[in-house]
Amino acid sequence: MIMSRARSLLTDSSYHKLLDNLYEGVYIVDRDRKIVYWNEAAEKMTGYSRSDVMGRYCWDNILMHIDNDGHARCNDQCMLETAMRERKAREAELFFHHREGHRVPVIVKVAPIIDNDGVVTGAAEIFSDNYSRQDLTRKLHELERMALLDPLTKLGNRRYGEMNLTNKLREFKRYGWPFGILFIDIDRFKSVNDTYGHEVGDKVLRLIAATINNGLRSSDVVSRWGGEEFVAFVTNVDEEKLLHVAEKVRVLVERSTVTLEGNDTLITISIGATLARKQDSAHGLIRRADALMYEAKKAGRNRVISEKP
Repeated sequence: MIMSRARSLLTDSSYHKLLDNLYEGVYIVDRDRKIVYWNEAAEKMTGYSRSDVMGRYCWDNILMHIDNDGHARCNDQCMLETAMRERKAREAELFFHHREGHRVPVIVKVAPIIDNDGVVTGAAEIFSDNYSRQDLTRKLHELERMALLDPLTKLGNRRYGEMNLTNKLREFKRYGWPFGILFIDIDRFKSVNDTYGHEVGDKVLRLIAATINNGLRSSDVVSRWGGEEFVAFVTNVDEEKLLHVAEKVRVLVERSTVTLEGNDTLITISIGATLARKQDSAHGLIRRADALMYEAKKAGRNRVISEKP
């Protein structure tokens, strides 16, 4: 049996972190509809942990989808099976069975997972009771194409970063959950590329990306914004905590080394740090953090510049 592309992708912890930071429930099945991935949001929304469902089949009395007329959809009307058979996405308003017994109304979108040879190897389901259909369709389309990962650094790409920013701003304005932005740029990266070539430049990017990612807390997310720029989203912080995280990341990078032409060379970063404000737009928040990063560059590089809200 052909191994599901979903299964092979999800052996990479980078994908785990990406999918676990989505605010929608996501699970993935192989061609036989065996569950091979179940994200953290699915755990929270359904009450079923990964250990409850992994290796079981989607029809095995887990979510037990029913439609508005009370018809069961997990056997002869299974959306996952239909999506794989017809090779196209499907959408419906359904109710799933929570582990505690009650029904939860959700908008469900499913899509087949097709490998590079055109073979259907599984399907993904994403469900949400919070976001509009338009948001759900857009986010699932991104998941279908696995277009959320930067292939070089294995971090979320800019699109993934923009999704996180939109979600965090929505939560901040609705619930008051604070967060901050770190806009990070590698110092003198152009000279590294010009002097040593793009292969070495790629090595530096991977080193910096891994160091930033490892320096953040598990609740924080970093994405490659473009070129040598990264944006980190730091949750549940005030100004002091945000600066602490920023300085930790800066020092970790400063104390890392990369070997260039046989010599251990220090690479540094400049960081602009700012807290989100209630009146911020996504564009305005990023622009402010970017401007602070350029202040850090002008002040001598390898430093953090912040601005009080």
